[in-house]
Amino acid sequence: MPRKRRSRLRGKVVLAVFAAVATALLATNWHLVTGTLEERRIAATRAKHRGLWAIGRQLPGTPDLQALDKRLDDGGFDLKQPILMRIFKREFELEVWKARDGRYHHFATYPICRWAGRLGPKLAEGDKQTPEGFYAVGKSQLNPASRWHRSFNLGFPNLFDRAHGRTGSFLMVHGGCGSVGCYAMTDDVIDEIWRLVTAAIGNGQKRFQVQAFPFRMTQENLAAKSGDPLYAFWRSLKSGADLFEQTGLPPRVRVCKGQYVFLPGRNIDAGAVPAIATCGGSNARDSGRDS
Repeated sequence: MPRKRRSRLRGKVVLAVFAAVATALLATNWHLVTGTLEERRIAATRAKHRGLWAIGRQLPGTPDLQALDKRLDDGGFDLKQPILMRIFKREFELEVWKARDGRYHHFATYPICRWAGRLGPKLAEGDKQTPEGFYAVGKSQLNPASRWHRSFNLGFPNLFDRAHGRTGSFLMVHGGCGSVGCYAMTDDVIDEIWRLVTAAIGNGQKRFQVQAFPFRMTQENLAAKSGDPLYAFWRSLKSGADLFEQTGLPPRVRVCKGQYVFLPGRNIDAGAVPAIATCGGSNARDSGRDS
């Protein structure tokens, strides 16, 4: 076959592959063309992340995964210190905070490859929503042999979720870039997160808190949602977020008459991170569904 003809053929194959990928992405991201501006932006980020992951590229904002030890040392951290996580859906970001000098400090921000559904909490099994709220993860919730490389169970539904009749199971943070209700981080990123998680728990942290939000909980972001039916729920999450930012300690989380109540965190102790409890009750058990 002549060289020019082979070149044209290769070009047609490449174009066909890109067209097939674009069609597949659009087919699973209808909000790219039908949603609100916010929904279109979320769908566009999903499509971009999925495309980069499919060709083996790191997502924008990924820290230097080959230099974890140096990054820890540069920040005055070590692997043994307790951790805390915060998730921001709209921004596609997961933060890891580490304890130092009596409070938690930001260590790293990782891009989320994919989360499912719209902004808002998970309500029912099969709704393909990712959870929002305050969760706690202990050793029993870790799965090193997950079908998604590695994973840990958020513990949905927690006491608040159950008080509102929400159902679902096996809501995870895991590797890969697929989600029907989980937070997918890619394999390389979940490997680093896994190292941080297992080191903290292996050195005495009983459980770590995960705060999952629809967006960064600024007053401006919340005010823009004042007409949304979920405004009251998101406002309650903001009170927990604010308390953490003010004190640097994970708030103690209570559920009183079906509502979140946040109390100031105690001094950091590697073996006692607060779990969710009923109003006036003692800390919940270590298991995922009661933490």
